[in-house]
Amino acid sequence: MGKIYGVSLGPGDPLLITVKGLQVLQQADRIYYPGSLLSDGTTSSYSLAILEHYQLEPVKLRGMFLQMSDDRVSAERTYAATFAEMLADYNNGLQIAFVSEGDISFYSTFAYLLKHIQQAGLNLEIIAGVPSFIMGAAVHQSPLAILNEKIAILPRMKDIETLMRCIEEFETVVLIKVRSVINDILPFIKQLHIVYCERLGTSQQYITTDIEDLKDREIPYFSLLILKRI
Repeated sequence: MGKIYGVSLGPGDPLLITVKGLQVLQQADRIYYPGSLLSDGTTSSYSLAILEHYQLEPVKLRGMFLQMSDDRVSAERTYAATFAEMLADYNNGLQIAFVSEGDISFYSTFAYLLKHIQQAGLNLEIIAGVPSFIMGAAVHQSPLAILNEKIAILPRMKDIETLMRCIEEFETVVLIKVRSVINDILPFIKQLHIVYCERLGTSQQYITTDIEDLKDREIPYFSLLILKRI
């Protein structure tokens, strides 16, 4: 009988996978990983870069590549096609892993495959991991929250009113997917304590608490801001 595992890889440092997650990858018959299909026809994958550290058999690996756009119709076709491949492996009795950077339940592409898996009633286990904002606080050596403090997590924050309301209501606000909105929000967070993080756990890791460092910086996709009231 086949089984599917959702395996969290952590933010970027290959050593931040759990022991259980690594054991599953080592024992799996097939490992699916997400990536991007670029406009020039090439592909890239943050998850694959982490997987390569574990010296797994290349024949096990299968990429699922999504176009970098908001076209959900195209994305859904890719999810359906990937699930069909996974289902065939499952019916052949294979142990299958689908991986994702960070935690696989936190803004992960796996969520769109999960509904197919659950609708089919397949044997599934999800293995939790370290999300990037948790690592950001650890690297900066500062607590995200203490006592009764509250945390808000906001993706692609474009509504400044919502941001300001959250800053008033929550002691800590985490902004993820900030690349497209950074210039819009910089004027509104000057009076806050900030921790900016990008490419955490990789050789290109960068962290700053100086907002001036961000004005002319090229912001990558894998970036976040931790905001606290002063």
